[in-house]
Amino acid sequence: MGLKKILHMNTGNGKTSYANNSSFQNVVISKTWDLVDETLRNMLENHGFSGSCMNIVDLGCASGPNALRVVSHVMDTIHDLRKTGDCSCCKPLEVRFFLNDLPDNDFNSLFKPVEDFNEEKRLVCGSIRSGCFIYGLPGSFYTRLFPTKSLHFAYSSCSLHWLSQVPRGLESENKENMYISIASPPEVVDAYAQQYKRDLMAFLSMRGEEMVDGGSIVLTFIGRKFQDFSSKDESGQFTMLSQTLLQMVAQGVLEKDDLYSFNVPIYMPCQQEVESIIDHQGSFKIDKIVAFLVRWDANKYADELPFDKNRSGKLVADCIRAFMEPMLVSHFGKSIDCDDIFQRYAERVGEHLAKERSSYQMLSISLSIS
Repeated sequence: MGLKKILHMNTGNGKTSYANNSSFQNVVISKTWDLVDETLRNMLENHGFSGSCMNIVDLGCASGPNALRVVSHVMDTIHDLRKTGDCSCCKPLEVRFFLNDLPDNDFNSLFKPVEDFNEEKRLVCGSIRSGCFIYGLPGSFYTRLFPTKSLHFAYSSCSLHWLSQVPRGLESENKENMYISIASPPEVVDAYAQQYKRDLMAFLSMRGEEMVDGGSIVLTFIGRKFQDFSSKDESGQFTMLSQTLLQMVAQGVLEKDDLYSFNVPIYMPCQQEVESIIDHQGSFKIDKIVAFLVRWDANKYADELPFDKNRSGKLVADCIRAFMEPMLVSHFGKSIDCDDIFQRYAERVGEHLAKERSSYQMLSISLSIS
């Protein structure tokens, strides 16, 4: 089965769905608003876009309420900027807002609330701000998605750390890990880094062809603090999931060979890597990079409730399950007991967080077309 068929979040609105287990992503999105607003302001002040229609895309939108939060915020910001200051413009603007993800994304659930969303915007905001037409755009963002010089603004959050494929040749090198760990040999690190470089180069090249003069992008994804993978395990969530599966292999619940051949198509780059690739590819210039930390168990109530290792462990496990379950089922077979896996995993994560309140290093980058 091709990777595009299994790289999707858990569908629907059930208890294990991505829609109900994306609080981490929700917190990350909220922390990007200042950079989004600054980028849109600079874009409109410097270039204006005097036409009557603008094309905007959320790349890797997934499903659930987060995608429409992005639409709402971007549209509100554009409306406010066009009313005030140097961006003032009385000419009505219509926006085509594209929600992009791989074809097996749960577009049905994504679009069910769109009609109510549009009606709410019309009632609250009036005719100018309601000129937003929302479309689904299935396809890999490592390929062309738009006609030449037609895209004005692109946004992506918690998506660009996903690779287009698992790096080749890892089976014999990375047996007891599903991603890079401190114990991974240099060959594994290099295979992942080279795949990431190829993918990011392709992404930037495709968007460079699609973007209008003066267009901009805001990208946010999981990174890492240290250049050297051996200095600190910054992918601890995957290390602990590997340990959980190893425990199940030792107990005869899973087959060892199945675990040894399982690797996730994710890469968490350091800031220096990203800057180097962007500069080398040449389609965009970096306007601003913001690095910030988000706790593994981040959610909108995180600062209001006292820490509880069981609650935090389950919160992290449910979030990881929402995107890992399709891959686990595809690789290990439908008989795999994901309830058992993620109950064990939640306990392991909870014990870890009781000792160390771990966070992810997030990178948020504003780019403009060169």
